[in-house]
Amino acid sequence: MADELTPETPEEEQPQKKHKQRKNGLYPGVSDELAESMRTGWADTELHGLEPIAQAEHTAARRAALSARFPGERLVVPAGRLKTRSNDTEYPFRASTEYAYLTGDQTENGVLVLEPSGESGHTATVYLLPRSDRENGEFWLSGQGELWVGRRHSLTEAEQLLGIPAKDVRKLAEELAEAEGPVRVVRGHDSVIETALTDKVTKERDEELRVYLSEARAVKDAFEIGELQKAVDSTVRGFEDVVKVLDKAEATSERYIEGTFFLRARVEGNDVGYGSICAAGPHACTLHWVRNDGDVRSGDLLLLDAGVETHSLYTADVTRTLPINGAYTDIQRKIYDAVYESQEAGIAAVKPGAKFRDFHDASQHVLAEKLVEWGLLEGPVERVLELGLQRRWTLHGTGHMLGMDVHDCAAARTEAYVDGTLEPGMCLTVEPGLYFQADDLTVPEEYRGIGVRIEDDILVTEDGNRNLSAGLPRASADVEAWMARLKG
Repeated sequence: MADELTPETPEEEQPQKKHKQRKNGLYPGVSDELAESMRTGWADTELHGLEPIAQAEHTAARRAALSARFPGERLVVPAGRLKTRSNDTEYPFRASTEYAYLTGDQTENGVLVLEPSGESGHTATVYLLPRSDRENGEFWLSGQGELWVGRRHSLTEAEQLLGIPAKDVRKLAEELAEAEGPVRVVRGHDSVIETALTDKVTKERDEELRVYLSEARAVKDAFEIGELQKAVDSTVRGFEDVVKVLDKAEATSERYIEGTFFLRARVEGNDVGYGSICAAGPHACTLHWVRNDGDVRSGDLLLLDAGVETHSLYTADVTRTLPINGAYTDIQRKIYDAVYESQEAGIAAVKPGAKFRDFHDASQHVLAEKLVEWGLLEGPVERVLELGLQRRWTLHGTGHMLGMDVHDCAAARTEAYVDGTLEPGMCLTVEPGLYFQADDLTVPEEYRGIGVRIEDDILVTEDGNRNLSAGLPRASADVEAWMARLKG
C-alpha cells in the first residue's frame, strides 16, 4: 500500500484547508511548481447522458410513502462514514440500509434530507461529497482523494443516476444546525449530523422514524424480489464451488471453504451478506461459528451457512449440512432427516394470512416429536413444547425476515413482526436445527458433536410460497447425489 501523502484533516470537514504531510512521509512538502503542475493538464471526464439506476423508480415510491407518514417534518437519513480498521486504514464502506433503501446510493458521507413543502409533501435532496477538488490539490493530496481511492461521481452525475437533486454535503451540518421546525434523524450512522441536530430531535421521535423504515421493508417490491433471487442464485453457485474443493479444505482448514465462497461473492456480488459460517465437525454446534479455523475431516459434517450480497445490498441466507466425504453415516442421516422433516413442515406453513409464528411452531413440533421418539425427552410432545425443553438442542428460532439486512426489519414492532401476519412479498428464512454439543452427557455418545441446520429463503406469494433457494437439494439422498455429480 502506498504511503506518501495523506492529510490529517478530513476533506469533507475543511475542504479548503491546506493538506498536511503524513508523519514520516518521504517528501518534505509540495513545491509551488509541483502544485501548479498538478492543477493543469487534465482532460474533462464528466459523464453525460447517464441512465437512472435500476431501482430509481422504486426508491422514489419509498420516499413518497415516507413523506406521507411524516408530513410537515424534516427527515434526515445519513449513509454513514468510513470506520477506522487500524491506524490509517478503513473498513470497506457499507451504506446504512435505510439510506440505500431510500436512494439507491452507497457512498460514504451521503445524507438524504426530506424538506417539508406545501401542505403535506416533501422535497428530497441527497447531499454528497462532490468530485475531489483539483484546484486545492485534494484530488492527489487527500487520502480520500480521487488518485488514492478512485473517482466519485459529480453532483450532476449523481442527480442523473439517482433521480434526486444533489448538493454538496460539506456544509450540511452547519445548515441543519440553523434549521427550524420539527426534525427526525436516523441515528447511529453519522455523529457529525447527529451533533448538529442535538437540540432539535428526541430519541422517541427518531425511534419512530427508524421503526417505520424497518417495517416498510417487510413487503418487497418487484426490484427487491429480483435482487433476492439473484443473491440466492449466486449463493447456490458458491455452495457448488465449495463442494468441488472439499478435498483441498481437508488439506488445509475451514478457511479454504470460507475463501472459496467469498470468491464467488466478490465476483458476482458486492460481498458476503454476513460472516460465513464454515463449521466442520463439532463446530457445527456453535450457531455463529465464524472463526473458520478448524480442521475439515472426512466422515464429519460441514455446516455451511453463507449468502452472497448483491451490488444493491440484498443478501441471501442459505444453510446446508453436508457430509464431507459425500455420504452420511447412519446417525448423521437420522438427525439430518429429522431436521429436513421439520423444515418441510415449516415451509408448508408459510402462506399469506398465516401468522409469522406458524412456521416456527410447525417446525418445532416435529423436532420435539423426534426428541421424544428418540428417548431424549419425556413426553407428551405438548408438555415438551409448553416448557420449551426441546430448546436444549434446537436453541434458536426457526427463521427471520430477509432483505437488505440478513436479519431484516429488526427494528419493527413485535406486533408487526413476530406477532404479525404474513403477506405476499415478504421474504423469510426457514431454518430449523438440532445441535448436540460434544460435551453433552444427556445424549448418547454417538449424537455428540453433531450439528445440523437446513435453511432456505422463502418468498410469500399470493397462493402460498416459493423457495428461492430450491436450486440446492435438501433431502439427504439428493444431497449425496448432488455432491457425487459435482465431485465427478
